[in-house]
Amino acid sequence: MAVTEKAAGAYIGSPVLRKEDQKLLTGQSRYIDDLTLPGMVWASVVRSPFAHATIKSVDVSKAREAEGFVAAFTGADLADDWAATLPCVWLVTEDTKQPMHRPLATDKARYQGDGVAVVLAETRAQAKDAAELVEVDYDPLPAVIDPEEALADGAPILHEEFGTNHCFTWRLEGGDVDGVFGSAPVTVKERYRQQRLIPNAIEPRGVIAQYLPAQDEYTLWSATQIPHILRFWLAIVLGVPEARLRVVAPDVGGGFGSKLNVYAEEALSLALAKRVGRPVKWTEERSEGYLATIHGRDHWQEMEYAADEDGKIRGVRARLVVGLGAYLQLVTAGTPILGGWLYGGPYDVEAYSLEVVGAFTTATPTDAYRGAGRPEATYLIERTVDALARKLDMDPVEIRRKNFIREFPKTLASGLTIDSGDFEGALDRALEMVGYDAVRREQEERRQRGDTKQLGIGLSTYTEMCGLAPSRILGAILYAAGGWDAATIRCLPTGSVQVFIGTSPHGQGHVTTFSQIVADRLGVSIDQVEVIHGDTSAMQLGLDTYGSRSLAVGGVALWNAAEKVIEKARGIVAHKLEVSPDDLSYDGGRFTVAGTDKAMAVQDAALHAFTAHDLPDGMEPGLEATFVYDPPNFSWPGGAHIAVVEVDTETGAVDLRRYIAVDEIGNVINPMVVDGQVHGGVTQGIAQALWEEAIYDDDGNLTTGSMISYLVPSAAETIDYELDRVNAPSPTNPLGVKGVGETGTIASTAAVMNAVVDALSPYGVTDVEMPAKPERVWRAIQEGGAS
Repeated sequence: MAVTEKAAGAYIGSPVLRKEDQKLLTGQSRYIDDLTLPGMVWASVVRSPFAHATIKSVDVSKAREAEGFVAAFTGADLADDWAATLPCVWLVTEDTKQPMHRPLATDKARYQGDGVAVVLAETRAQAKDAAELVEVDYDPLPAVIDPEEALADGAPILHEEFGTNHCFTWRLEGGDVDGVFGSAPVTVKERYRQQRLIPNAIEPRGVIAQYLPAQDEYTLWSATQIPHILRFWLAIVLGVPEARLRVVAPDVGGGFGSKLNVYAEEALSLALAKRVGRPVKWTEERSEGYLATIHGRDHWQEMEYAADEDGKIRGVRARLVVGLGAYLQLVTAGTPILGGWLYGGPYDVEAYSLEVVGAFTTATPTDAYRGAGRPEATYLIERTVDALARKLDMDPVEIRRKNFIREFPKTLASGLTIDSGDFEGALDRALEMVGYDAVRREQEERRQRGDTKQLGIGLSTYTEMCGLAPSRILGAILYAAGGWDAATIRCLPTGSVQVFIGTSPHGQGHVTTFSQIVADRLGVSIDQVEVIHGDTSAMQLGLDTYGSRSLAVGGVALWNAAEKVIEKARGIVAHKLEVSPDDLSYDGGRFTVAGTDKAMAVQDAALHAFTAHDLPDGMEPGLEATFVYDPPNFSWPGGAHIAVVEVDTETGAVDLRRYIAVDEIGNVINPMVVDGQVHGGVTQGIAQALWEEAIYDDDGNLTTGSMISYLVPSAAETIDYELDRVNAPSPTNPLGVKGVGETGTIASTAAVMNAVVDALSPYGVTDVEMPAKPERVWRAIQEGGAS
């Protein structure tokens, strides 16, 4: 049952109602599209209808005659406004090829939706009408969408300066790979396709840019996940002092990685605001976003296992060919590498090899989408584990039990160390919840009677690394940024507390969860805690929200800031009570002296710190502390998910009957918030398995350009999920917490697809390409043949 109020010291671990929801439910939130500035004009981007074409000329003369017209610019007009390319922060090898990426193309369009001009007008409708009058003369070129085809001889070349579509080859090896595979009595090799996906945040992207010439200062309001990173990189792209650029992320309606980027429209808006001397606003349309906002996944995957005859996996060897799209966005090259150390899964393997090849294609750039490299890894691992079980005629449960890592900390064959986990405990609980033996009996009964609706059971046991830290490791793997984050706590003299955080929410519940941490440590009500975020002028330090890092990095920074506040308060209290600081005990916001009635709360110390009438010699007034936390390790969640599906063998329709998720995510601050994160993540992973797919035709046209053809699930397509947790707290941070925002997506796709294949196993089916839509399932049955 949710609670709204608790005694001091009892918030952490409680399902406190979200503080954010009142303004959300009453329409008081302020998103980009709700904001306006005096004198503001609207921007509309002219985008290429061709996936690959030389730009011969751009004529804006007719647009200048349109009603409400303010200005128009081509890529060539603005070419000198950019001091640097739009950034990619992770060039994963020393020889990774990074093409110049201007906010507007100048020489040729390299994907459908590539911007070639921009028009400004007094209203949004007028800007759109005027943009449609811009005449662009294109010379169409051949397109290439499939990353393997892009690497083939004779493929159309996107970036002539490289003479190839090959961007990078990244390799990682550990252990005696050749020896293990050479001596293995059993090997299995599988090949799968990770289809391209389109993120669908409920709020489209949008920006407002303002330039104040008297101060030579810029302000950008953006629906972004990364205001601090955006500020840093836009200062570089525009060649302006970072101190003169403020970035504000107001209320942001979802992201899932799609707003983890430095986009062309953000840089464009700032440059245009300076050029025309008026604020500039751009809001994305949904169909425009399907072309102009990053996509996810797009891999060809191969996995080979070396195993003993009893099912013990000794070595893994994987190869990925990744479609990067036309350019490198912020983490495009690094997204598949985020799973690069995980292709052994939660299993104790001794030899490890991974090769990742990145290829440019004439499609929207791919980048981090919920899970970012980890769902792709888990899918390949868990599908191949089931393939090995089939080859050895073993139950999927048995083969997983035989291979689990059981002792922690554990250094993987890939080189990283898992600090804690309980994979077997999670699987045991999931099996208990689903009633595994009973479901298997029902499955066998249906098979025996030749039922047209067959039952399938799919498992997915996983581990993941998240938090994107520590900084030293990030530097070693060529990631441009650090992995730290920061928090500031300011105790006001009237008893309330201001919290400034370097991460910012877009649906995760930061305000509630972080209030719970501070309320517990400082002994105040959560209603006395104000959490301030998303404004680089209010909180200078921060590395923002992505990769399930907000609690595991930012929340731990907050905890440590509270400890600094408590220690300063201890000195004030000891001075006022005329005792040694060592004589003070602290609990729930209150200092006491054993054996006496002397006591003082942190809130009282805050008032004394404010008046500064009687502070210890040399102590600065005010009760405030900042902590910048750089974790010693990644965060390592894990767990076990089970899907039960029913497949209609006559129509190919797949019906998800049950879904069980048992996750190990360390200590939980707010179980209700965690459940919400798991629900959303599971739904997105199921959507990849059953519904979602971005499809291009041979000419590079996106044929799934709206929600009519790109199937985003609603509540009608989903079911009630059955959730539980086991707990192996992280020993590397004082809260014992781990990330949770991506776990559901990481585990669920493989669980559902394993269930679909399990249901079809009597027909000789061992794979169905995602998404498992009815036609594909039906064809697999027809082509598989009954066994």
